[in-house]
Amino acid sequence: MAEPPGTGSKSVGELLGELSLLYERTEQASEAYNGTAEKLKAQRAAARRAQTKLSRARAALATGRTQAGELARQQYRGEGTGIPPTVQMLLARDPYQLLERGHLLQRAAGDQAATVRKLTDGKQRHASAAKRARAAVARQERLAKRKKKQRNEVHKRLKKVEMLLSSLNGDQLARLHELERDRTDAAQRQLVDSGALDPSGATGSPSAAGRKALDWALKQVGKPYVWGAEGPRAFDCSGLTSQAWRHAGREIPRTSQEQWRQLTRVPLDALRPGDLVIYREGATHVGMYAGDGRVVQAPRPGSAVRLTPLAADPPIGAVRPDGRRA
Repeated sequence: MAEPPGTGSKSVGELLGELSLLYERTEQASEAYNGTAEKLKAQRAAARRAQTKLSRARAALATGRTQAGELARQQYRGEGTGIPPTVQMLLARDPYQLLERGHLLQRAAGDQAATVRKLTDGKQRHASAAKRARAAVARQERLAKRKKKQRNEVHKRLKKVEMLLSSLNGDQLARLHELERDRTDAAQRQLVDSGALDPSGATGSPSAAGRKALDWALKQVGKPYVWGAEGPRAFDCSGLTSQAWRHAGREIPRTSQEQWRQLTRVPLDALRPGDLVIYREGATHVGMYAGDGRVVQAPRPGSAVRLTPLAADPPIGAVRPDGRRA
């Protein structure tokens, strides 16, 4: 078979291998960036909450100081009469009552002073918390910038290989798809033969939420894969699964790594429709089990959401978002 222009000595099979590796690296870099972006979003929200608390603490302290100052002035002025306290005692019809009012005023001033001290301490704590939150945001922004740069560098390499693939003629493209299909079929047979997967459809019934999530995911078939996309017009792998379960009424982590880390794990031979199948070392890809040994997934750049054999990529395990094992 003639090689396409610009491919040098690489065969179609070698191009497929290089493309698969770059897809994996690209998705790994993309999911890493998505993870840092999610954390950055959370830390920015935490910083806003900390700043709001600091503003409230400052306002409360200002009010407390104003009230304390007014009580102190009332004490000094003899409750606002302008007559010194000793003269008031001589002129008062009921000196005891005057003393009692003075005592209450003094106690109120003392209580207010204690309140001001507490408000001052609170303001200082909130100021420290706001400062730490701003520093955390700055660190996460730097990390997100590095992760985005890494993702974009992998993306550039991937584009070069995709340009080579675009130069393939019809026969070569057919051969490429045939090789890809053969590899997937071989991996699927190996998974079935090992007993790790039962493709017969003899799986447990999905939960109501699982069925709802799967039905929603299937309605997205045909929409393009776009890095970082969560719909409604395009998706990446974890954008599809997280949004499907959100529409089923359950919030799950945004990235495949966090889905693998946080959700209830189940063996592949106990899969139910709606469960999530996690792929590749590092949990960098995810699809949703649709039954009959297939998953619905947003596979990779340049493709669209579709149904594929479960073993289209090497699975490392599965998780159940609603946590029901029985």
